[in-house]
Amino acid sequence: MTRTPLMAGNWKMNLDHLEANHLVQGIAMELKDHHHDYDRCEVVVFPPFTDIRTVQTIVDADELGIKYGAQDVSIHDNGAYTGEISTAMLDKLGCSYVIMGHSERREYHGESDELVGAKARKALDAGFTPVLCCGEALEVRKAGTHVEFVLGQIRAALAGWSAEDVAAIVVAYEPIWAIGTGETATSQDAQEVCGAIRQALREDFGDATADATRILYGGSANPGNIKELMAQADIDGALIGGASLKAESFAEMARFYA
Repeated sequence: MTRTPLMAGNWKMNLDHLEANHLVQGIAMELKDHHHDYDRCEVVVFPPFTDIRTVQTIVDADELGIKYGAQDVSIHDNGAYTGEISTAMLDKLGCSYVIMGHSERREYHGESDELVGAKARKALDAGFTPVLCCGEALEVRKAGTHVEFVLGQIRAALAGWSAEDVAAIVVAYEPIWAIGTGETATSQDAQEVCGAIRQALREDFGDATADATRILYGGSANPGNIKELMAQADIDGALIGGASLKAESFAEMARFYA
């Protein structure tokens, strides 16, 4: 099965809604100027919650091929959960994707594999594509147990899932030591873990699911290394941080195939 490559820009806690307006228009213009084929590479941005309505307005008004999503979601439908955002709210804003389990959420908010899995289930059931993040810290990498660690995260989050549901998600492998540090896992490092993830999905959920599930690499991915990363057999795209905040660099990464 052919997997459609995916370039996902995680803006994190950057850009107000005016800056978001400028960036999305810039990305769209860069892609249009270079005749980007969205069938060859899907393009998704993940703005802060306060920017999503602005992004929706631009995308709808200009009929852009860019998709967008949220950086997190609540497991609750509504109620006394101050600061939380529900799937129903995101649905009204036209989101297609939701990130869960990013290492920053795990570290700063104590999110467990089980909670991450519950968020993924909540998002999938509401019609979104979950982007399930996983990745190891430097000490785990140095100990040589990084593959075991990452597979443990994924298996804990997806425990009890059906093969069909797993095929509908995106997995994003982000070695924590490479996020925002300028340190990038080599393409071989990235392929080692992404390949192990696909093999684990094959063992747990079968060939069809393993062949359908898109696996992204994240962690200081940039225009200089994207072609080499995308040449790896089990890397289907990238979850991009800093480089997604500049229209030219993000658009260039989306055009990796050119």
